[in-house]
Order: sequence, then C-alpha cells, then structure tokens
Amino acid sequence: MEALVLWLVRVIGDMGYMGILLLMAMESSLFPIPSELVVPPAGYLASQGQMHIGLVIFFSTMGSLIGALFNYTIAYYLGRPWILKYGKYFLIPPEKFAKVEVFFLRHGEISTFTGRLIIVVRHLISLPAGLSRMDLFRFSLFTVVGSFIWVTILAYIGYIVGNNMDLVKLYYKHTVIALVIVMAVVLAGYIYWQKRNATSGL
Repeated sequence: MEALVLWLVRVIGDMGYMGILLLMAMESSLFPIPSELVVPPAGYLASQGQMHIGLVIFFSTMGSLIGALFNYTIAYYLGRPWILKYGKYFLIPPEKFAKVEVFFLRHGEISTFTGRLIIVVRHLISLPAGLSRMDLFRFSLFTVVGSFIWVTILAYIGYIVGNNMDLVKLYYKHTVIALVIVMAVVLAGYIYWQKRNATSGL
C-alpha cells in the first residue's frame, strides 16, 4: 500500500492537475481507483508547495463529476439489461448493483449526494440515477456538492499528515465514522421534510 501511494505521488507530480482529473474520473466511473489513494497524495504535494490545495480540490471534484456523468450516460442510454449483463466485467456484479439501486430508490435523489460519501456506493450511485432519468442539472449539482465535501476532507488529510500511511488510515477511519453520522442526520432531515410537505399537500 505504501509503495502504491509513493507511486501515485510520483504519477500525480509528473502529470499534475490533469493526472488528478483523469484518476478521479476513473474513480467515479466503471474503472474504480480508490479516491483514498489519489487525493491524499495530491494534498501531500500541496503541503510541499508543488501544488495548490484549492486546485487539487477543484480538479478532484471535476474528475468525480466527469466519471459520474459517464456512468449516468451509460445507464440512461443502455439501461439495466446492459448493466446486469456486462457489469461483472467492471467489478459490478448484479447483487452489488441491486444494493445500490435499492439505496437510491429508498432515499430518492438525495442519495446522489449522500452516496458520494459512502465507500463502494460512491462510484455506482450514478447508475440508478441514470436509469431513473433523474434531472441532469440536479444530478450534477448533488454530485458536485457531495464530491466536493469528500475530496476536501481527503485533500486536507494528505495536507496535514503527509504520506504517512498509518496516520492517513487513522484519520480516514475517524472521518468515515463522522460522515456516517452526518449522513444519517441529513437523510433523517430529508425524509422528515418530504413527509411534512406531503402532509401539507393533503
């Protein structure tokens, strides 16, 4: 793992912001490269003065959006049969896709935002959004906001702790726990708001 991180530091250092954009686009598409291995090294380079932390976050977020739009487009035009038939070749077995689809259907469009903060769901949540033909503007907005929060956290983890993998793992673990709590509150608030509006409409 440490060797991989050091390699990514070198790759990102050589390719610059376009490297971050490309890797994060892959992370959000059908070719998942964990953002936990991409953004912290870029944050570390920012701490060394080789990059700007604001641009690291910007290009990471835009890469996430590009990858998400790629998945959205595939699902929108090719549909569920294609995903179920060929998804296994992209590490998306039918059972994994079914879980993400249930998550989307259960929580509605807000899941496009919260899903960006959940491991595994992050790069798959765009598929049910495309299948349901979710409004493209709302999809992009929720994706950008969720991705921005996620990559900002990862970038500053790398900025603060550098390329020390033990510290990165420790900070990452605490961050995931905190995000789970925050997402639970957001979802609860969203569900309450929906029910309240439905009751008012009656």
